[in-house]
Amino acid sequence: MKKHKIARTSKQKFLRWTRIVIFIYGAAGIAFYYLQEKLLLRNTPLAADYQFKFNVPFKEVNIPLNATDNLNLVQFLPADSIPKGVVLYFHGNLENINHYAEYAANFTKYGYEVWMADYPGYGKTTGKFTEENVYMQAREVYKLANTKFGADSIIVYGKSLGSGIAAWLALRKPCKRLILETPYYSIPDLFSHYAPIYPVESLSKFRFPTGEYLKEVKVPVTIFHGTDDWIIPYSYAAKLKQVLKPGDEFITIDKGSHNNLNDFSLFHEKLDSILSL
Repeated sequence: MKKHKIARTSKQKFLRWTRIVIFIYGAAGIAFYYLQEKLLLRNTPLAADYQFKFNVPFKEVNIPLNATDNLNLVQFLPADSIPKGVVLYFHGNLENINHYAEYAANFTKYGYEVWMADYPGYGKTTGKFTEENVYMQAREVYKLANTKFGADSIIVYGKSLGSGIAAWLALRKPCKRLILETPYYSIPDLFSHYAPIYPVESLSKFRFPTGEYLKEVKVPVTIFHGTDDWIIPYSYAAKLKQVLKPGDEFITIDKGSHNNLNDFSLFHEKLDSILSL
């Protein structure tokens, strides 16, 4: 009797702990699904009357998308009166244009205008952040740029979150080149690093399948990624190597992290060689 009682007690404990583990797993999965926007999108909105202040020439443009939504764009201008071309810069997931404005100098010094647009909910751009809306807004930015510049003078640049958007645009619209900084293969693939025990393909609201787009991008592609990137681990970006075509480049920045590639000489040497062409 005593042995049966012990066995029954052990079974009850096992079942209780099993239920607890299942509950925690399920609760965490539900939280991930409903909170993933907050985890992925670290946006900082700005008031409609906010005044940008930059120490370089710039022009602010607002593109009405419908009765309620507005696309806010800042055009950083080179010193030359006749620009060499334009870089459509799709930024990362932090804050807004203010956070990325310093990088415009990498391109304006070579005579390129740099157009940075905020995503819905970022800066002064309004609307709901969805993959479809972000793609639509990227198309609007390109459409406006193409009224001033030919396709052979348009460079599409994507940093981090923006890499999937940039790859989408370069696949669908003619341009001179695609440059990606700290990209990912896809959002579900990246989520699998942070939540390996969950079916992230089913739970992810966003796809941004950069790797799938790159398989069909015809223009030259250059990718920069650091070996010490802890946000998008190097191995996850390195998967993109398998979809690059002959002539494309994957530049590995030794010791480079997610937000400091601009501090490395190799990054500037390679970027300068592209922009000076």
